[in-house]
Amino acid sequence: MNKFFLLSGSVLGLLGVAIGAFGAHALKAMLESSGRSDTFETGVRYMFYHAIALVLVGILSKEFPGNTINWSGNAFLLGTLIFSGSLFLICFTGINVFGAVAPIGGTLLVIGWGLLFWSVLKG
Repeated sequence: MNKFFLLSGSVLGLLGVAIGAFGAHALKAMLESSGRSDTFETGVRYMFYHAIALVLVGILSKEFPGNTINWSGNAFLLGTLIFSGSLFLICFTGINVFGAVAPIGGTLLVIGWGLLFWSVLKG
C-alpha cells in the first residue's frame, strides 16, 4: 500500500467535508448572491471523487506496483489541487481568470484515470 496516497486521499476527503459544510452554511448567501454556488459545488464534488480515487490508488498500489500507478496518484492529487483550487479561488475572490487554470487540473485528472487504467491493464 502507498501510505502517501492513503493520507492524501484522507486529507482531501476531510477538506471536502469541511469546505462543503462551510460553503453550505457560512458562505451560502455569498455564493448565491455571486452566482457561484454551482462552481463551488463542482469544486467540492471533484475533490471528493478524487479523494476516493487516491485512497483506491493507495490500496491498489500493493496489487499493481510500479511507477505508472504512482504517476496516477500524483496526477490525481495535483489535478485536484489545481482544478478544485482554481474553482474555490474564483468563488472567494471573484477573479475569473483563475478559470483559465482549471483545465490544467482537469487534464491531470483525466491523465490520472488513464494511468490507473494502464496500471491495472498491464498488472
